[in-house]
Amino acid sequence: MDRETTFEAERGALDVAAARDLAAFQDDAPGRAPAPQSPVMAWNEWDPLEEVIVGSLDGATIPTHHLTVIFNLPRAAQPFYRLASGWKYPKFMKKLAQQELDGFIKILAGEGVKIRRPDSVDFSKKFRAPRWSSRGFCVACPRDPYLVIGDEIIESPMCWRSRYFEGDAYRSLFKEYFRAGARWTSAPRPQLTDELYNYDYRVPNLKAGEPMQFTVNEFEPVFDAADFVRCGRDLFVTRSNVTNLMGIEWLRRHLGPGFRIHEIESRCPQPMHIDSSFMPLAPGKVLVNPDYIDVEKLPAVLKKWDVLIAPRPDPVEGFMSKISMCSPWTSINVLAIDEKKIVVDASQPTLIKALKDWGFDPIPTPFLSYGPFGGSFHCATLDVRRRGPLKSYF
Repeated sequence: MDRETTFEAERGALDVAAARDLAAFQDDAPGRAPAPQSPVMAWNEWDPLEEVIVGSLDGATIPTHHLTVIFNLPRAAQPFYRLASGWKYPKFMKKLAQQELDGFIKILAGEGVKIRRPDSVDFSKKFRAPRWSSRGFCVACPRDPYLVIGDEIIESPMCWRSRYFEGDAYRSLFKEYFRAGARWTSAPRPQLTDELYNYDYRVPNLKAGEPMQFTVNEFEPVFDAADFVRCGRDLFVTRSNVTNLMGIEWLRRHLGPGFRIHEIESRCPQPMHIDSSFMPLAPGKVLVNPDYIDVEKLPAVLKKWDVLIAPRPDPVEGFMSKISMCSPWTSINVLAIDEKKIVVDASQPTLIKALKDWGFDPIPTPFLSYGPFGGSFHCATLDVRRRGPLKSYF
């Protein structure tokens, strides 16, 4: 019996106990009481944004070649990242991305949001573990390594070796938050030895009926925080090339019976991060990528929500879009400033019109040049504080 089958059997037994917890689940379930006056407090993706960590391009290095990196990239971008592995990003690329990042920060500041930034780190320096070595990556996307649930910052056990020490850039910020009353937790630090990775992985042809495959197995818990989105007492997650079943189960047990985690099946052949597939925008409204998500198979709790089918991404041109790490569907990787205002890429007029038609107030902002560094607006931020209480929306 392989690791995955064994873990599935164990999880089946755990589901019996979980069902008892869910049967008694109430909107006012206490969970764990948050620390009073904590500077960190965010329960969902849409309450009014008051403080946010925005990523940085300082020290950005093209990640060391590995199957978890290369098989999560669009096919057209793979040659660049293979050849340039371990080198610093070219200055012209950083300059273009920095201009757009500065514009994004200006918009957030203009909305009264307090901006925090990670420290500068040189990620080109090589580091070693007992059984592997790597160079780093960057801190362009703070959404990936950290999940904020209420007053708690949770460090995720990421499976990219190049991101093993990424957290060093956030230490001074998190120590400040901790001293002021926030909780600060880390999931089990992964070993990231070869046993975790499926080195015979090939991108499956799902249209031809091939079974889903993942670059990671169930050797140890791993997950990227960006595979989760928050809706108060309910979180949604996709299993992916960076998030395994053990990682999902670790977070489920850690949060306890005051929260529910719902798994959403992805139809993306290279799944990585839920926020380009399923993006809650406001109470009762969620934006869904129809290529990657089967709306008919969404969790039952969403039946009373408005499922907004995202329009196909508008085509974009230019060198930076051709070597982006992201699929075109990062068009829906938007950031809600509140229940109405949503920052969206200026290159997507069809989505901008759809958001207006749905009653939102989109703020078009250029951000395509950030794609080669890992993401768009939601990826590039970690909301530290949103003004609003813990609630159940289902």
